[in-house]
Amino acid sequence: MGVRVVKPGMATTVQDLGRPGYYRVGIPPSGALDQYSSLAANLLVGNDDAAAVLECTYLGPQIHFEAPAVAAVTGADLPPLLNGQARPTWESFAVAEGDVLSFDYLEGGARAYIAVSGGFEVPRVLGSRSTYTLGQMGGVEGRVLAEGDWIDVGDTAGATPGRVVPESLRTAHPKHREIRVMMGLFDHRLTRSGRRTFLGTEWRLTPVADRTGFRYQGAELEFEERDPPFGAGSDPSNIVDAPYPIGSIQVPGGIEPIVLHRDAVSGGGYVMVATVIGADMDLVGQSAPNNTIRFAEVDLETALEARRDRSRRIEQLRTAVAS
Repeated sequence: MGVRVVKPGMATTVQDLGRPGYYRVGIPPSGALDQYSSLAANLLVGNDDAAAVLECTYLGPQIHFEAPAVAAVTGADLPPLLNGQARPTWESFAVAEGDVLSFDYLEGGARAYIAVSGGFEVPRVLGSRSTYTLGQMGGVEGRVLAEGDWIDVGDTAGATPGRVVPESLRTAHPKHREIRVMMGLFDHRLTRSGRRTFLGTEWRLTPVADRTGFRYQGAELEFEERDPPFGAGSDPSNIVDAPYPIGSIQVPGGIEPIVLHRDAVSGGGYVMVATVIGADMDLVGQSAPNNTIRFAEVDLETALEARRDRSRRIEQLRTAVAS
């Protein structure tokens, strides 16, 4: 059993929860940029949490089903069409042999997730089916989907259409968001004015926004004057190389902050003025060009409580879908 890609959409890839544990050797975790929506899609079709899904960016693919299945679409407001007829998001629906799944125009958010009962069966690389295009590994030949690709699908037995995620547990897609950050590791390189500018500016997402990083515009940050240390560049944002945590924010030249995401490199020579807390990384992944954000500083306890809140929401999701 499998599906044939009729049209690939824009930057559609196979993703799962990722391949943690290899960042120390330069291989990022990859995986769905919106982990909550990916999980919800799998729960709706009765899959394991880590089953592979399709991550669709801005424009959905067109997929031909070679056998019956149950499917679900979550994440961005990207309306699914089955043989040209509208189907709901955040709800599982039956697909017959020969059916074609396509999509209308994007209405909100940036990335939608397609799950099918049994999951998309591509080879595991370092324990994950996730696509890492820069490293050409995982997914379908380590790349975005192309016209004519065939993807195997696992055992579809036991899946039930009609499962629904309640409205209260769905992800909203406002055009402006507040993204919580912890300052550091190198925020001491900012002047007081630079720090106020970073936290007080409404930043607009540029078209340079992909799985590696999200680049924003809005202001220029002021750095403390210094004599560059040996091995660092002359740019005020340069440092001697340091590791980059996922979610860290670098500001080359003091302009256009970049939030590093799940395909980012593991280190380099730019200061990290702040890091997005883990609970808000899905929100970054659902940002579309021209959406705006404001960075809100929080402390460690607030970040940990946000993580606990996210875990509680996931348990509510599991209960709601199962019932």
